[in-house]
Amino acid sequence: MNKCVQSLGRGAGILLPISSLPSNYGIGTFGKEAYKFVDSLVEAQQTFWQVLPLGPTSFGDSPYQSFSAFAGNPYFIDLDYLVNEGLITKEDIESKEWGEDPADIAYATIYENRFDVLRKAFENSKHKDTDAYKEFCDNSTYWLDDYSLYMAIKCHFDNKEWSLWDDDIKYREDAAVKKYKKELAEDVDFWKFCQFKFYEQWNDLKEYANEKGIQIIGDIPLYVSMDSSDVWVHGRLFELDERKNPINVAGVPPDCFSADGQRWGNPLYDWVAMEKEDFSWWRERMKANATLYDVIRIDHFIGVVRYYRIPSSCPTAIEGAWKKGPGKKLTDAISESIGEAKIIAEDLGIVVQSVRDLMAETGWPGMKIMQFAFDGVNTNSNLPHTYKNSNMIVYGGTHDNETLVGYFEEKEEEDMQSAYDYLNVSTKEEVPNAIIRAAYASTADVAIMQMQDILGLDNSARMNLPSSVGQNWRWRLLPEQFTEEHVEFLKNLAEIYGRELDKPEIEEEEEEEETEE
Repeated sequence: MNKCVQSLGRGAGILLPISSLPSNYGIGTFGKEAYKFVDSLVEAQQTFWQVLPLGPTSFGDSPYQSFSAFAGNPYFIDLDYLVNEGLITKEDIESKEWGEDPADIAYATIYENRFDVLRKAFENSKHKDTDAYKEFCDNSTYWLDDYSLYMAIKCHFDNKEWSLWDDDIKYREDAAVKKYKKELAEDVDFWKFCQFKFYEQWNDLKEYANEKGIQIIGDIPLYVSMDSSDVWVHGRLFELDERKNPINVAGVPPDCFSADGQRWGNPLYDWVAMEKEDFSWWRERMKANATLYDVIRIDHFIGVVRYYRIPSSCPTAIEGAWKKGPGKKLTDAISESIGEAKIIAEDLGIVVQSVRDLMAETGWPGMKIMQFAFDGVNTNSNLPHTYKNSNMIVYGGTHDNETLVGYFEEKEEEDMQSAYDYLNVSTKEEVPNAIIRAAYASTADVAIMQMQDILGLDNSARMNLPSSVGQNWRWRLLPEQFTEEHVEFLKNLAEIYGRELDKPEIEEEEEEEETEE
């Protein structure tokens, strides 16, 4: 086995979704606050900004359940920039409601109003005549027309999932596709415009970050949503029956956190069909994401090696079974498609030896979670002294976890002793910052902390509670909440532990040449 290492270099970063940035319009955008945050990252001597998936969200508002594996979320288009372009007016924006709480995303309110404003910008735009738009369309031929038609038809059918559309278009009969392309031509063009503006603004922001030395880490879910243009268009690549309903769905088995397991409901890939087409859909997906991000974190990477198959008729994950995944065949296709981009493999969960072997062969770094380190066992693999090499990313916690403050404040005092001893502190209040310091001090190449943990927030700021719907993905950073004190704290740790953005050259002692007398 040829073992290699794909190093990200020693550095540190912050996990903060675009949606969580401050803005006046209900949700974070690619506007001035995003650029301001990049400047704060530089000041804090950070190297990475992890943004989670950027795709358009569907029911439940989860970025991991998207209408497309290729498209971007129109909510992130900054409206002030459209004003500056003369496409809309301030009055157009201020006449709409965007939510009352600047620390919370009111998704229903945004859904009702955002697209009205974007459509007005579309009607006033002359983008079709520009070389930039033509180039964007040329570079997006694999997915843009399909996605834009899908969204136009979805709106035509009152936003119902495609499986509930009329049979002729549900099954993509040629005559039906031609009919809807003609009837909904203007709507199709609107959705293309939204993608053009998304990518235009994102590319400018990413270029600004890269020029300052900040690398963007973006997440992609292993699976795609059933209600997506991907499954509608490429149904042959998924485990669907003759009615295009899922035969089996994705999830994970019961464990100590969930007695019924997790039934995600995503359709499973037909890996035999994927391989027959040389994983062309995956190649296109990874090529597209490599233009969005510098580093791509593959969520639920263990499903590449073996995945949990749940019969679609089962309401829970209890009746599922493990099946063998494509393994190296897929990782080879990914490596061949991403150019200079790099990969992080989210290897959390039940990690069998075959997963470890594949990660060793790819050289892709995995993850450690400090929040889960203090169970009183000194061989816990999340404890920094157990790290066998530097090729990994250490987190305090991720978007799916409680905040550090919330997690430890719920623990009984007698259960805290191992954390106190390991971190050399004596109170729960000291633990979160001590964890951040321990992560920075570790041998792991990269230390990433959630913004909520840097700010010391409790579980009211939690981003996501898996297997629940309604209150997730809503937390937002307030203007000026990330203070100079926080910046200095991170900058100090980065400099102490050799993670600073502008790292000095490591001086090596020159060996004295031995000469023969």
